[in-house]
Formats: sequence, structure tokens, C-alpha cells
Amino acid sequence: MPTEIIGPIDPADELPGIREIGVADLKLALVAGVNDFRAMPTHVIFLSLIYPVIGLLLGRLAFGYNILPLLYPMVAGFALLGPVLAIGLYELSRRREAGLDTSWHHTFDVRHSPSLPAILLLGGLLLLIFTIWIAIAHSLYVATFGYAEPTSLITFLEQLMTTTEGWYLAIVGNLVGFLFAVGVLMLTVVSFPLLLDRRVSAASAMLTSIRVILKNPVTMALWGLIVAAGLLIGSLPLFFGLAVVLPILGHATWHLYRRVVEPDSHPRPVFHARPRRIRYGAQFPASLFAPSAVEDETSEKRDRS
Repeated sequence: MPTEIIGPIDPADELPGIREIGVADLKLALVAGVNDFRAMPTHVIFLSLIYPVIGLLLGRLAFGYNILPLLYPMVAGFALLGPVLAIGLYELSRRREAGLDTSWHHTFDVRHSPSLPAILLLGGLLLLIFTIWIAIAHSLYVATFGYAEPTSLITFLEQLMTTTEGWYLAIVGNLVGFLFAVGVLMLTVVSFPLLLDRRVSAASAMLTSIRVILKNPVTMALWGLIVAAGLLIGSLPLFFGLAVVLPILGHATWHLYRRVVEPDSHPRPVFHARPRRIRYGAQFPASLFAPSAVEDETSEKRDRS
């Protein structure tokens, strides 16, 4: 029986249509995200645990190498990678919406997508943006306090909160981080869900996201605030709150995409998985490199049946 996985449609002649949405649509998207989280808690928790674990590792790395000034930029900037890291959550929401199986292994179906090169390209762009943000944050610290590293976290916090230089660093650093966040929001608010849903280029996906922002500036600004507030709340208890906040936001992003981007009229193709060949122990190690005549005959019989 054919297995339906990611199978984006053929490219359309025109970019997807964009709808005008309001606050009520954001609320409905969040409610749908919560419902998805309740329906698929095992899967989304399994995925979202990646976030707090990496966050803790980044914190440990910062302490271990005495780069405390970069701890906050690394944790805050990690959210810039969220859109690509949540791609498995988008797929689970898509499958649940279509009434398909939502087993955890379907989170990796993106590897079969014809849009995979575009997804990797856009993910690489986010990684580059994250790297640039860290470099700028480090440059701001050096320009303010020099190359001397704080001896402890308490010393660094006192330096940050009780000196003019510290306030300058906090204000300018957050303003620069805000600009990075706005840029990523404009480029990716619906890019990855669109790439999962259809076969489009990375440029078309980013352009569609920009069009969404331009047509709904107030609503999407509110969405950005919701995402930022959620990440902040989830980060407070040693990042473990992200195990709940991130899957909800990930699922809600898919439903937001559904509400703001007009659906495509083309039918979605069905992916036919190739049957696995039978490999016998007596044929090892040759069976690892070339299929035998016995395997080909067995496979042909199975296909005819």
C-alpha cells in the first residue's frame, strides 16, 4: 500500500496568494497548536527536548570556556534557528490535519521532499545569520569592556547592571538582536511550512514570507511578540519550559501558514515507497553492495502481488 509522505506539488506559475488576517486568526492558530500538542505529546516532547538540551550545553560551554558575555547572545540567538529546527513539528501538524498517521518517524519525512535542497539552503542561511549575530555580540562586548573576561557570573552581572558601559551594552545589544529577529521573522514566518507543502524555491518561500509581513504588518508584529514572550517564559526555568512552548509555537506556525496563505488547487501527489529488499545472512557481505538475482526476483514477485 502506498505510503503518503512529503510530496510537494509542481511549481506554480505565480506565487501563492496571501490573505489578510487579524488577531482572531492568531488566537485560532495558537488554539490549534495547543490541540496538536495534546494529541501528539510523545512526538513533540521527543523533538522539543532538543532545544533545552542544546541550550544547557551552550550554557555549559560558555561557563567552561569563560565566555560569559556570549551566554545571553547564544541563548537568545538560538531562537533564530527555531524555524528550521521545528520543521518536523510542521510535518506532524500537516499529517494530523490530513488525517494521516502521525508516528514520530514521520518527522523525518522531509528527507524525501523535492524541496529538500531549498530547505537546506534556507537552513544554512539561518545558521549564517546566527553566526553573524554571535560575532557582532562579541564585537560589542569588546568595544565596551575590552578583551578582559569577567571572572564569574556575579561579576559580569554587576558589571552589566551597575555601570554606564553595562547599560550601553545591554541596550545596544538588545536593539541589534531585535533587528536580527525582525529580519528572520520576515524571511521565515511561513517559508518552511510553504516548502513542506509545495515545491517552491527558497527565494519564492522567503518572498512569500515578506509579502505576508507587508500585507499584515500589525498582526505579524503581534505574532512576533507572542513568539518572543513564549520563548522568554519557556527559558526562565532553566530552559525546560521550552519543551512545552516550542512544540505549541511550532504547530501554531503551521496553522498560521494555513490561514494566511491561500491553498493550492493542485492535488497533492502520493509518494510510493520502494519495497525493502530481503537480504540473507549467507550473502553477507556481498549483499551490502549489490543486490543478488534472488533479491531481484523476490522483489519483482512482491511488486506484482
